[in-house]
Amino acid sequence: MATGALSVAIVLLLTTCGQADKPARSDSRSAFAYDLAQSHPDQARQSGDNVQAAEADKADDIAKVIDEWMPPQPPGATERVVDRQRMVQHQIVDPPAGRIPVKNYSVIKAMRTVPRHVFVPADLRSRAYIDSPLPIGNGQTISQPYIVAYMTELLQLDPAAKVLEIGTGSGYQAAVLAQLTPNVYTIEIISPLAKTANKSLTEQGYKQVKTKQGDGYFGWEEHAPFDAIIVTAAAGHIPPPLWQQLKPGGRMVVPIGGAYEVQRLLVVEKTEEGKRRSKSVMAVRFVPLTRSTEK
Repeated sequence: MATGALSVAIVLLLTTCGQADKPARSDSRSAFAYDLAQSHPDQARQSGDNVQAAEADKADDIAKVIDEWMPPQPPGATERVVDRQRMVQHQIVDPPAGRIPVKNYSVIKAMRTVPRHVFVPADLRSRAYIDSPLPIGNGQTISQPYIVAYMTELLQLDPAAKVLEIGTGSGYQAAVLAQLTPNVYTIEIISPLAKTANKSLTEQGYKQVKTKQGDGYFGWEEHAPFDAIIVTAAAGHIPPPLWQQLKPGGRMVVPIGGAYEVQRLLVVEKTEEGKRRSKSVMAVRFVPLTRSTEK
């Protein structure tokens, strides 16, 4: 790591790179509008009295959350700052050829904030910010940073959204989600991982994240419906309970395929009429979704 003046210069360069055209962030409502326009221009250009009324109601819900909630400031965010800035710039914002850059400002800010190194085993912390998944024990992994950011962007979260994560793992993805909304629910089937993740999330100030140890295939019915669902392990099919718990107008991001097959990352939308629209966005490789009989 660089030291002295060089270290300061690197931080300044990486934190300002590509941000010249961003609006001032003091107005959170303007920030959300900016993210919508940049990441989802079709939604931003919608017109018509009915659409405008619905969007006004949504904006009021978002504004209320913004007025009452601030994203956590994890203590670990003061550590490994330059490593995290490099990770975001070179893996996520300006990634290697063949990857789709992540553009949503709120997602980028979350990735710059969450201290990934505290969510990996101690003996692997020196590798926490490399462009790769890492083992976290019990046959599971923490996804590479780009995949975490890209899947989060695909969810199209706003501060009023309620999101369910299937596969807590180390807790890193849940922490990223918790920078975007206070309404995060996450389920982990493997007891040692669930305990470790809950401890890490609590220590880093993510006490609002609701955790559960159980079979994520069945979702979390008592807290349904959800605006968004993210599955962080590969399923052979879309679990029917998760589809039922997805709110009309919501979306699910889920890898589909077997452990030894080319898996597809799907974005599955539920229309207001309850119909399914699916789009495959990329080939991926995830560990298989563990079920209760496989623990």
